[in-house]
Amino acid sequence: MSVRRLVLFVPLLIVVGLGAFLYQRLDDDPYARDSALLSRDFPAFTLSTLSDPEARVSESLLKGQVSLINVWGEWCPTCKHEMPQLLDLADRGVRMIGVDYKDTRDKGHAFLEEFGNPFEVNVFDPDGTLGFDLGVYGAPETFLVDAEGVIRYHHTGYIRPEDVRDVIMPTLARIGTPQAAGDSSGKGEGE
Repeated sequence: MSVRRLVLFVPLLIVVGLGAFLYQRLDDDPYARDSALLSRDFPAFTLSTLSDPEARVSESLLKGQVSLINVWGEWCPTCKHEMPQLLDLADRGVRMIGVDYKDTRDKGHAFLEEFGNPFEVNVFDPDGTLGFDLGVYGAPETFLVDAEGVIRYHHTGYIRPEDVRDVIMPTLARIGTPQAAGDSSGKGEGE
Protein backbone atom coordinates (compact mmCIF):
# COMPACT_ATOMS: atom_id res chain seq x y z
CA MET A 1 0.00 0.00 0.00
CA SER A 2 1.41 3.34 -0.98
CA VAL A 3 1.92 6.26 1.37
CA ARG A 4 -0.62 8.21 -0.62
CA ARG A 5 -3.31 5.61 0.13
CA LEU A 6 -2.38 5.56 3.82
CA VAL A 7 -2.89 9.34 3.97
CA LEU A 8 -6.46 8.80 2.82
CA PHE A 9 -7.13 6.90 6.08
CA VAL A 10 -6.04 9.81 8.31
CA PRO A 11 -9.47 11.57 8.27
CA LEU A 12 -11.14 8.24 9.04
CA LEU A 13 -8.83 7.67 12.01
CA ILE A 14 -9.54 11.18 13.29
CA VAL A 15 -13.30 10.62 13.07
CA VAL A 16 -13.07 7.24 14.82
CA GLY A 17 -10.85 8.71 17.57
CA LEU A 18 -13.16 11.66 18.10
CA GLY A 19 -16.20 9.34 18.21
CA ALA A 20 -14.53 7.12 20.83
CA PHE A 21 -13.65 10.16 22.94
CA LEU A 22 -17.21 11.53 22.81
CA TYR A 23 -18.69 8.09 23.55
CA GLN A 24 -16.62 7.86 26.73
CA ARG A 25 -17.91 11.26 27.88
CA LEU A 26 -21.60 10.27 27.55
CA ASP A 27 -21.61 8.87 31.10
CA ASP A 28 -20.09 11.99 32.64
CA ASP A 29 -22.31 13.98 34.99
CA PRO A 30 -22.42 17.53 33.58
CA TYR A 31 -22.81 18.86 37.13
CA ALA A 32 -19.86 16.94 38.50
CA ARG A 33 -16.96 19.26 38.89
CA ASP A 34 -14.58 19.95 41.68
CA SER A 35 -14.53 23.41 43.08
CA ALA A 36 -11.24 25.22 42.79
CA LEU A 37 -11.90 26.26 46.38
CA LEU A 38 -11.73 22.75 47.86
CA SER A 39 -9.31 22.68 50.81
CA ARG A 40 -9.15 26.48 50.77
CA ASP A 41 -10.57 29.08 53.12
CA PHE A 42 -14.13 30.18 52.49
CA PRO A 43 -13.95 33.51 50.63
CA ALA A 44 -14.00 36.68 52.70
CA PHE A 45 -17.28 38.58 52.58
CA THR A 46 -19.29 41.17 54.44
CA LEU A 47 -23.00 41.15 53.64
CA SER A 48 -26.28 41.76 55.42
CA THR A 49 -28.63 39.03 56.49
CA LEU A 50 -31.93 38.35 54.78
CA SER A 51 -33.87 39.08 57.95
CA ASP A 52 -32.08 42.31 58.90
CA PRO A 53 -30.66 44.75 56.33
CA GLU A 54 -28.65 46.44 59.10
CA ALA A 55 -27.01 43.25 60.43
CA ARG A 56 -23.63 42.50 58.86
CA VAL A 57 -22.06 39.05 58.78
CA SER A 58 -18.72 37.88 57.48
CA GLU A 59 -16.76 34.70 56.95
CA SER A 60 -16.09 34.72 60.71
CA LEU A 61 -19.64 33.33 60.98
CA LEU A 62 -18.19 30.02 59.77
CA LYS A 63 -15.39 29.68 62.32
CA GLY A 64 -15.72 27.33 65.26
CA GLN A 65 -18.47 25.08 63.87
CA VAL A 66 -18.87 22.84 60.86
CA SER A 67 -21.45 24.41 58.55
CA LEU A 68 -23.29 23.45 55.41
CA ILE A 69 -23.66 26.54 53.22
CA ASN A 70 -26.44 26.34 50.64
CA VAL A 71 -26.72 28.88 47.84
CA TRP A 72 -30.40 29.24 46.92
CA GLY A 73 -32.86 31.65 45.37
CA GLU A 74 -36.60 32.05 45.09
CA TRP A 75 -36.24 31.99 41.31
CA CYS A 76 -34.63 28.52 41.43
CA PRO A 77 -37.13 25.65 40.98
CA THR A 78 -34.55 23.04 41.96
CA CYS A 79 -34.05 24.81 45.30
CA LYS A 80 -37.68 24.08 46.12
CA HIS A 81 -37.22 20.37 45.41
CA GLU A 82 -34.17 19.98 47.63
CA MET A 83 -35.67 21.80 50.60
CA PRO A 84 -36.92 18.55 52.28
CA GLN A 85 -33.33 17.25 52.35
CA LEU A 86 -32.09 20.53 53.85
CA LEU A 87 -34.83 20.52 56.49
CA ASP A 88 -33.87 16.91 57.30
CA LEU A 89 -30.22 17.89 57.71
CA ALA A 90 -31.20 20.74 60.03
CA ASP A 91 -33.37 18.31 62.05
CA ARG A 92 -30.29 16.11 62.45
CA GLY A 93 -28.43 19.03 64.02
CA VAL A 94 -26.37 20.05 60.99
CA ARG A 95 -25.67 23.76 61.10
CA MET A 96 -27.14 25.26 57.94
CA ILE A 97 -26.22 28.67 56.54
CA GLY A 98 -28.18 29.95 53.55
CA VAL A 99 -26.98 32.35 50.88
CA ASP A 100 -29.99 33.97 49.23
CA TYR A 101 -28.45 34.54 45.80
CA LYS A 102 -29.57 37.19 43.30
CA ASP A 103 -32.95 37.58 44.92
CA THR A 104 -35.07 40.27 46.54
CA ARG A 105 -35.77 40.31 50.25
CA ASP A 106 -39.51 39.95 49.70
CA LYS A 107 -39.11 36.95 47.42
CA GLY A 108 -36.56 35.36 49.76
CA HIS A 109 -38.90 35.68 52.74
CA ALA A 110 -41.84 34.33 50.70
CA PHE A 111 -39.75 31.31 49.65
CA LEU A 112 -38.80 30.45 53.24
CA GLU A 113 -42.37 30.98 54.40
CA GLU A 114 -43.67 28.52 51.80
CA PHE A 115 -40.94 25.85 51.84
CA GLY A 116 -39.51 26.09 55.36
CA ASN A 117 -36.35 27.58 56.76
CA PRO A 118 -33.59 25.14 57.74
CA PHE A 119 -31.00 27.93 57.98
CA GLU A 120 -29.56 29.35 61.18
CA VAL A 121 -28.59 32.46 59.21
CA ASN A 122 -29.39 33.57 55.69
CA VAL A 123 -26.75 35.74 54.08
CA PHE A 124 -28.35 38.13 51.59
CA ASP A 125 -26.37 38.28 48.31
CA PRO A 126 -28.59 40.24 45.89
CA ASP A 127 -25.73 41.18 43.55
CA GLY A 128 -24.15 37.75 43.56
CA THR A 129 -20.77 38.95 44.85
CA LEU A 130 -20.31 36.06 47.28
CA GLY A 131 -21.66 33.66 44.68
CA PHE A 132 -19.08 34.96 42.22
CA ASP A 133 -16.26 34.48 44.73
CA LEU A 134 -17.51 30.93 45.33
CA GLY A 135 -17.53 30.18 41.60
CA VAL A 136 -21.27 29.59 41.64
CA TYR A 137 -22.81 29.44 38.21
CA GLY A 138 -26.32 28.62 39.31
CA ALA A 139 -28.33 27.45 42.23
CA PRO A 140 -28.50 25.39 44.23
CA GLU A 141 -24.89 24.83 45.16
CA THR A 142 -23.75 23.61 48.54
CA PHE A 143 -20.45 23.84 50.39
CA LEU A 144 -19.41 21.96 53.51
CA VAL A 145 -17.06 24.10 55.57
CA ASP A 146 -15.10 22.78 58.55
CA ALA A 147 -14.70 24.55 61.89
CA GLU A 148 -11.58 26.35 60.64
CA GLY A 149 -13.51 27.86 57.74
CA VAL A 150 -12.01 25.57 55.08
CA ILE A 151 -14.21 24.22 52.27
CA ARG A 152 -14.22 20.40 52.45
CA TYR A 153 -16.98 19.47 50.02
CA HIS A 154 -18.84 21.08 47.14
CA HIS A 155 -22.10 19.91 45.60
CA THR A 156 -23.54 21.39 42.43
CA GLY A 157 -27.26 21.05 41.85
CA TYR A 158 -30.05 19.26 43.64
CA ILE A 159 -29.21 17.38 46.83
CA ARG A 160 -30.93 14.00 46.65
CA PRO A 161 -31.69 11.89 49.72
CA GLU A 162 -28.94 9.52 48.50
CA ASP A 163 -26.47 12.41 48.53
CA VAL A 164 -27.35 13.08 52.17
CA ARG A 165 -26.96 9.40 53.09
CA ASP A 166 -23.95 8.47 50.95
CA VAL A 167 -21.87 11.63 50.84
CA ILE A 168 -22.87 14.46 53.14
CA MET A 169 -23.39 12.55 56.40
CA PRO A 170 -20.20 10.45 55.96
CA THR A 171 -18.25 13.62 55.14
CA LEU A 172 -19.65 15.33 58.23
CA ALA A 173 -18.64 12.31 60.32
CA ARG A 174 -15.16 12.32 58.77
CA ILE A 175 -14.47 15.95 59.57
CA GLY A 176 -15.68 15.47 63.09
CA THR A 177 -19.12 16.87 63.75
CA PRO A 178 -20.66 15.40 66.86
CA GLN A 179 -24.13 15.53 65.36
CA ALA A 180 -23.14 13.41 62.35
CA ALA A 181 -20.98 10.97 64.25
CA GLY A 182 -23.63 10.42 66.90
CA ASP A 183 -26.58 10.26 64.51
CA SER A 184 -28.73 7.40 65.64
CA SER A 185 -32.00 8.64 64.23
CA GLY A 186 -31.96 6.08 61.45
CA LYS A 187 -32.82 8.81 58.98
CA GLY A 188 -31.22 8.62 55.61
CA GLU A 189 -31.32 4.85 55.56
CA GLY A 190 -33.41 4.47 52.46
CA GLU A 191 -36.09 7.01 53.28
